Amino acid sequence: MFISIDNVCFSYSNTKTAALDQFSMTIEKGEVISILGPSGSGKSTVLRLLAGLEKPEDGSFNIQETVIFNEKKFLQPEKRGIGMVFQDYALFPHMTVAENIMFGLFRFKKAAKQERLQEVLELVELEGFADRYPYQLSGGQQQRVAIARAIAPKPHLILLDEPFSNLDAELQGKIRKELRDILKKADITSVFVTHDENDAHAIADRIVKLKDGKIEVIGRPCDILNINRQAVVEAVALVEQRDMMSV
Repeated sequence: MFISIDNVCFSYSNTKTAALDQFSMTIEKGEVISILGPSGSGKSTVLRLLAGLEKPEDGSFNIQETVIFNEKKFLQPEKRGIGMVFQDYALFPHMTVAENIMFGLFRFKKAAKQERLQEVLELVELEGFADRYPYQLSGGQQQRVAIARAIAPKPHLILLDEPFSNLDAELQGKIRKELRDILKKADITSVFVTHDENDAHAIADRIVKLKDGKIEVIGRPCDILNINRQAVVEAVALVEQRDMMSV
């Protein structure tokens, strides 16, 4: 396994109930994982804990042989080798596409920066856009710049927060395929949160369904669909049984 998350628990200070309760899973290198659930299910808390924006009450998180956190250790966000794509993309408006992407490459030498810039521009198919500013780009192009910036430093893992919430419904189908293609070509292990089942089924290798801070089910999209179908069949059968008994 590439990533191991074991029994992670977390509660916000102003609430009595756990935001996340014994969250555990393993992730293989290059896998695309969707954390799926309604508002308040704990999915954004998962991202915040993995990114280092919150400290867990219990549990552990390892990437390969590196302990990110456990009961004795808490690695600071900047030392985790994790990239983040925010819901609003958080591009710097006064910087060009190239400058936005190179922002995280401060450890690279000058020649290596330019080489990596060209690699990621090609990966996200924005080769001719290096000198443009964010306001000159469409929503889908801005998203690709944000992904390129996150991927550029070659992180172990990237996290995506509701990656389609700022896009028009018409664009979502096309952008879903583009995002999956980019992640797979880059061989980047990724976790994204969404409340939209269509997003999860279109992009993820596996889906983690959360409810009230607990994992309901983990499975491939086809497995989740089969579970959903079975639940519908059982519900219909129960209704029919009640109808027959009432006759």
